[in-house]
Amino acid sequence: MPETIRVLVVDDEPMVCAHLSTILGSAPDIEVVDEARDGAAAVEAVVRHRPDVVLMDLRMPGVDGLTATERICTMPDAPAVVALTTFDADKYVLRALRAGAVGFLVKSTPPQDLIGLVRVAADGHTVLSEEAKRRLLAATGGEQSARERAVGLTRELTEREIEVLTCLGRGMSNAQIAARLHLSEATVKSYVSRMLVKLECENRLQAGLLAYDAGLVPR
Repeated sequence: MPETIRVLVVDDEPMVCAHLSTILGSAPDIEVVDEARDGAAAVEAVVRHRPDVVLMDLRMPGVDGLTATERICTMPDAPAVVALTTFDADKYVLRALRAGAVGFLVKSTPPQDLIGLVRVAADGHTVLSEEAKRRLLAATGGEQSARERAVGLTRELTEREIEVLTCLGRGMSNAQIAARLHLSEATVKSYVSRMLVKLECENRLQAGLLAYDAGLVPR
């Protein structure tokens, strides 16, 4: 995690931006480098400021947050994008996660939780509560094409990689996976990196969702 976490806040409501910026700016290790009002401005701000974390509203006029997330996540050394929403976990959020967002937060998240979760995102981890995960999995339940794709991709994995992927689906950290499978953390990290390529996933969260889609982890 960087010594100072550089954050870009994206929302078409000025009051929401101001509220989030005030909360995050109260933390000694977080700097809000800019605010953007739509997806196009967000992409430009990422290029200009190179933030570590982007808090991205999904529903905005003009270029929406989903489109911006897709563009940002394809950039070299892309920042961690966390989707912001007033909805708990609809299909729009799911599309953002599949595009590369590392998680999502509802805008009513308590201030101290928001600060802590931004730190989690900056440290390379998933930002997703257990309740959010349950709602998200409910939203994926009817996607037959996603299940078929997931099953096809997991056929390319070794038995050990399947074990690691199952652990990712259960939300386990590298340290927890290492203890469960009697491996070193470095070995687990290597497995995860290779699997992300094989599974065409941008991050651990996408791989974890794919584990659910493939039926490796019960819903």
